[in-house]
Amino acid sequence: MADKEQGDVSSQQNNPLSRKLNKILETRLDNDKDMLEALKALSGFFSANNLRSRRNLRSDIEKKSLAINEEFLSAFQAVKEQLDSVYGDVQAMNDCCSDMTNRLKAAKAQTHHLMSQTTKLHAESQTLQMKEQVANAFLEKFQLKSDEIKTLRGPRDGKLHEDFFKVLARVKQIHSDCKVLLRTNQQTAGLEIMEAMALQMESAYERLYRWTQNECRILTSDSPDISPVLCQALEASQDRPVLFKYSLDEYGTARRSAVVRGFIDALTRGGPGGTPRPIELHSHDPLRYSGDMLAWVHQATASEKEYLQTLLRLCEASNASFEELLGHITEGICRPFKVRVEQVLVSEQEAVTLYKLDNLLKFYHHTIGQIVSSDSAILTTIAEVQDLSHRMFFNSLSCHANRLLDKVDLPPADLGPTSSLTQTLQLLRDVLACHDASVVPVDDKKQDYKQILSCVIDPLLQMCSMSASRLNTVDMAAYMINCIYLIQSTLALYQFTDTRLEMLQAQTDAHVDTLTSEQAAYVLNRVGLTLLYNGVQQQAELQAPLSHLQGMDSITVKSAMNKFDSYLASPDSLTLPQCSLLLGTLVRETLKRRSVELICQAYQQMYAAITNPKHEYKDTQAIVPRTPEQVSKLLA
Repeated sequence: MADKEQGDVSSQQNNPLSRKLNKILETRLDNDKDMLEALKALSGFFSANNLRSRRNLRSDIEKKSLAINEEFLSAFQAVKEQLDSVYGDVQAMNDCCSDMTNRLKAAKAQTHHLMSQTTKLHAESQTLQMKEQVANAFLEKFQLKSDEIKTLRGPRDGKLHEDFFKVLARVKQIHSDCKVLLRTNQQTAGLEIMEAMALQMESAYERLYRWTQNECRILTSDSPDISPVLCQALEASQDRPVLFKYSLDEYGTARRSAVVRGFIDALTRGGPGGTPRPIELHSHDPLRYSGDMLAWVHQATASEKEYLQTLLRLCEASNASFEELLGHITEGICRPFKVRVEQVLVSEQEAVTLYKLDNLLKFYHHTIGQIVSSDSAILTTIAEVQDLSHRMFFNSLSCHANRLLDKVDLPPADLGPTSSLTQTLQLLRDVLACHDASVVPVDDKKQDYKQILSCVIDPLLQMCSMSASRLNTVDMAAYMINCIYLIQSTLALYQFTDTRLEMLQAQTDAHVDTLTSEQAAYVLNRVGLTLLYNGVQQQAELQAPLSHLQGMDSITVKSAMNKFDSYLASPDSLTLPQCSLLLGTLVRETLKRRSVELICQAYQQMYAAITNPKHEYKDTQAIVPRTPEQVSKLLA
């Protein structure tokens, strides 16, 4: 039974239909896209599922396939015809190309020489173009253009424009660059170009010099208008030092004549429209006349320096040549200025005016010296006239001093200063007041003070001494103290007089000492103690006691001491008349103090002698009831 079943199973597996059914059943249609597409296409012409449709399915599919193939055939028939047409065209083009290739080969064979020659000519053409570029660049660098040559030569009117300097700079640059050519194998070209540029430069500098010279000649107005082109012209002329110097000389000559003419016009005609008025109108006033001329010279010098700085602002001129040119311009006014100032100085006799002129000239010499060099003619001229004014001033002071010594006035009754002394001190005050108001340097002031005081004070003191020579000792001391006091009062108001004041104070002290001694002697004489004081001074030479000498006994000494005691009650009653005539309060007080000190010293010496047992004075307490300390307190 089992064998039978196994046989049935094996028979079913070998059956083709069974295998197909099993295959169909085992097929999973969801994953078989081709099958799905085939079934979907089959559903399009499989309309009904019946026996007839199933039997004719194969024939229907074959018919459908045949129809599709026919459609493909008809479509590819058209494509084939078009491809045949394209093939024909391509075949024709191929034949044409072959023909042209053959012809080109023939032409190439025939034109091979021509092509090689053309290639050679093309290479030569490129070389020539390169040479042309090099030549153009060479000409651009080493040759002038026609318009540049025209600019360098200038228009017929002779005017100079700013483009001229650009072209001139280019010519100079070309001339400089030719030195490079001389170091190469182009020496001939370099020499020729350098020679041509040298000729161009010489012609240009000649034209530049002529134009600059003409421009400088017309700068003769009071306020010249210096154009920028002229400044550039002088800057360019520096390469030719001789032409540059000639141009500056031309400018200096023009400006010198303009300055001289302006100075003469200022002296005689005045300013435009009469304002300011001519300087000559004030010739009667020495200070204003000289001051106006110096002020004009200072202004003109400063203006000319500004003009010259403007003219040479682009140049590298040395300071020496600049100062030399400025000195040449201002030199023209030296002579007319010097003549007029000398006339003023010679005609002036007043010392104060001469000293004011001296200070004025010193001030302008210092001021103008900051503008021009120290060796310029104008500064030398001012120094000369200032030296003349200085000598004239001291000559005037010397003449005044000589007049004082030639005619000495006698001292007045009040022992005060004479009129000559008062007038001379007033003159000194005026002179020193002018000196303080001046603006000259301090060192010059100090030197002038020393000279002025020596020239005035020494003759004054000599005059006072000569005037007091006939007076007695007391009157002479009082008179000299009053004179010196007045001189000290004058000098104390001014600076740089300390040394002179110390000298005068020493002389005053000497005369005060004389008056002090005379005042003390006068008091001792009036109270009757002179004989006793002299004896005390000479007691070392005496062999006998003082009380035994004539006039020095106790009664006489006591009487004198009583008179001295009266003097102590009223010290001013025994004052020299000359002491009350002293002008200085401080001097009077000093004299009083020193005389009191001298009297106290004398009393102390006499007191010591009287109380000394050696001199045998009895009852000394009655003779000298006051001690030296009490006397000092009473007189103090």
